Amino acid sequence: MAEPRSCPYFHRTVEKRDGSSLLIKQCTSGDVGCVVWDAAIVISKYLETDCFYRNGEHIFLNKSVVEIGSGTGIVGIMAATLGANVTVTDLEELQDLLTRNIEENKHLITGSIEAKVLKWGEKKASGLGCPDYVLMADCIYYEESLEPLIETLKELVGPETCIICCYEERTMGKNPQIQEAFFEILKLHFDVEKIPIEKHDEEYRSEDIHIFHMWKR
Repeated sequence: MAEPRSCPYFHRTVEKRDGSSLLIKQCTSGDVGCVVWDAAIVISKYLETDCFYRNGEHIFLNKSVVEIGSGTGIVGIMAATLGANVTVTDLEELQDLLTRNIEENKHLITGSIEAKVLKWGEKKASGLGCPDYVLMADCIYYEESLEPLIETLKELVGPETCIICCYEERTMGKNPQIQEAFFEILKLHFDVEKIPIEKHDEEYRSEDIHIFHMWKR
């Protein structure tokens, strides 16, 4: 697996609701975490929709947020610009990319943000506390990672934690079976609510990208 620090970067710009822009470094080579996937942009823009505001104030303000499978960190960084206190997590080899993107966008952050190593299935998630929100984008792709991912979610979340999950539905190969298996296991432990596409961002939405809110039973 190529490490992000060893490869050249290219950038993805995502305009925010207030007119400012996130500038996200991506790698020209490496594993799936090295680039910004469409689902990450869809969920990032979803977090800016009106349903997240109460009396002009974003509901993430001063809330604790953990992003798992952060990759480039775009989703967690967006949350931090909305006032959340965020921990972005991924494997050791992605920490450099996460740190670079946090630094690149620190002038936009109104909450706080830090990067930590988290490997799904290892008993380390409890050290992140019970956040108010857990964010995850396009984390459903490897069959062997499904159970470790769900175990991490079970360990991480508390009774009041809301998980916001976004993924792109893929029809190639074993992807449909993997996605089906994930939700079958997930629903044994979590209540799941699908968010209608009408509530997604008006511009950044797609029929094959889905958003769910989930709570531990």
